[in-house]
Amino acid sequence: MSGSGLYFPDQFNVAVELVDKNLEEGRGKKVAVYYKDQTFTYEDIFKAVNKAGNAFKSLGVERENRILLLLLDSPEFVASFFGAIKMGAVPIPTNTILKPKDYLYLLNDSRAKVAVVSEALVGQIEEIRGELRYLKHLVVVGKAGPGQISYEELVGPASDELVPADTHKDEPAFWLYSSGSTGFPKGAVHLHHDMIVSADLYAKKILNITENDICYSVAKLFFAYGLGNALYFPFRVGGSTVLVPDQPKPETVFETVRKYKPTLFYGVPTSYASLLQTAEKMPGVDMSSIRLCTSAGEALPKTVYDAWYKKFNLVILDGIGSTECAHIFITNRVGDVKPGATGKPVEGYEAKIVDPDGNAVPRGEIGTLMVKGDSIAAYYWNKHEKNKETFHGAWINTGDKYLQDEDGYFWYVGRTDDMIKPGGIWVSPIEVENTIMEHSSVLECAVIGVVDSDNLEKPKAYIVLRDGLEPSEDLAVEIQQFVKSKIAPYKFPRWVEFIPELPKTASGKMLRYKLRELNKKEQVVLQETASSTEEG
Repeated sequence: MSGSGLYFPDQFNVAVELVDKNLEEGRGKKVAVYYKDQTFTYEDIFKAVNKAGNAFKSLGVERENRILLLLLDSPEFVASFFGAIKMGAVPIPTNTILKPKDYLYLLNDSRAKVAVVSEALVGQIEEIRGELRYLKHLVVVGKAGPGQISYEELVGPASDELVPADTHKDEPAFWLYSSGSTGFPKGAVHLHHDMIVSADLYAKKILNITENDICYSVAKLFFAYGLGNALYFPFRVGGSTVLVPDQPKPETVFETVRKYKPTLFYGVPTSYASLLQTAEKMPGVDMSSIRLCTSAGEALPKTVYDAWYKKFNLVILDGIGSTECAHIFITNRVGDVKPGATGKPVEGYEAKIVDPDGNAVPRGEIGTLMVKGDSIAAYYWNKHEKNKETFHGAWINTGDKYLQDEDGYFWYVGRTDDMIKPGGIWVSPIEVENTIMEHSSVLECAVIGVVDSDNLEKPKAYIVLRDGLEPSEDLAVEIQQFVKSKIAPYKFPRWVEFIPELPKTASGKMLRYKLRELNKKEQVVLQETASSTEEG
C-alpha cells in the first residue's frame, strides 16, 4: 500500500497496466486513438507497442537506457512511449518547439542512445548531430535521410509479441524535462507507479473519467499535463483519445471538436481566451459534446472562466500540476468551483503554505506552496543542489507563492521570483493581471516589477489588446484608473505598455523573465537616447 492508498505489487510494469490490461478486459476492438482520418483499436496499439519495444531491442537498447522522443502527437508517439517502457527502457518525451542547442543539451544530459524524431523536426537534430556524445541511432517517423533509420522499416518487420520487462514499481519509467524557464531544464525522473497514482486520484475521482469518454487535449503529449490528458488517463479506463499533430489554433480546435465530439476537453488559460475571441467571429461553434473542461499551466482568470461558462454553458475546473508531480494535485471540483482560485488538494495529496523557515503560515498569508503525494518524481537527474532545494522528504517545494483563504481554497499569487514589493508590501502580479483582464479592451496581460528613478520597485503592465483596438495614451490611463478603482491603489501599474503578444512557453506559461529582459533593453535605449540628446 502506498501513501496514496493505492496498492502496487513490487513487480509492476506500467505499460502492461495501461495497454495490455485493456485487452484482458475485452476492449481489444474498441477505439483507443483517433488520428486524422484513422482509428486505432486497443489491439492495434498493443501490437504497435510490442513492435516498437522489439525494434528498440534490435538497436541494442537495454533496460534503463534512455530513448528521447521528439515526436508530434501521433500513434507512433504512443507506440514508442509504451514500447520503451514495456521492454524496460526509459522514454523521454521532449518539447517539439525548442532550438537545436536545447536538443544538444537534452541529448547529452540524458545520454539517450536512441532518438525517435518526426520527419518535420529531424533537421533540428541533424544540425547538432556532430556534437552528440551518446546518440547512436536516429530513428525518423516519415522519410528517413542518409544516416537515419526509417521508423516504418525498423518497426514494421518486428514481432508483435513482447514479454514485458520485470520492472519494479519504484523503477524509473519515464523522464520529463522541466520547461527551463528558470535556467537549464531539469530531468524529472518518474517511476512506474506515478501515472497510475495521477490517473486514479485525479482523472477517476475528479473528472469521473470512464471508458465512454473521448479525450482531447490542447496541451501536447510531451507536457506532463498533456501526457495525462491525452494518453494515460483514457488508457487507464479504456477510453479514447484524439491526437492532433497540428498547432492548436482556435480554428483547428473547433474543427477537431466538431469532427470527433470529445467529452473531456483539456485546455490552458491562453487557449480558452483565444477560443473565446475566435468564437465571437465564428457563428455556430458547437461544443455540446463536451461534458467538462479543465485548465492548468497558469492561473485561470475569473473573467475567462465566466466568459466561457456564459458562452458554452461549460464549467472549467482550474487546477495546478507540475512536471515534477506528473499532473494536477490541487483543483476545483464539479459543484465546488471558486472562480479565480486553484481549488483544494486532490484526495491523496497534501498541501501546505510555509514561510522561508519552513513553518506553516496563518490562513490568508502568502507563503511558498509545498506538496506531498505519490506521483512526485523521485529526483532530478544530475542536479544535486536542485534536488536539495526542491525535494524535502515526502514533500516538494513547488516554488509557487500561494495563500489559503478561510474556506480552505488555495489562491495562486505568483512564482517566487515574480512577486513585487512596492512600498514594502507584497503585491501579487496575478491579482493585478486579473483586475486588468476585467477591462473590456484587454485580451491578455502580464505584470512585472520595474525599478523607478528612485530605485523603488513598482508594477508595470504589458497588455495585448482585443482585435480591432488601437493602443493609445488615453487607453493606458483609462486602464490604470480602472485598476485603481478595483483594488488597493498602490497595486496599480505605474507603466502600461501595449505589445502584440506575450512571451510564453509552449504550454502557455507566461515567461515574465522575458518581459524583464525586454524592459531592461528598453531602459538602455532610453538612456542612450537621452545621452545623445544631451550631447546634441
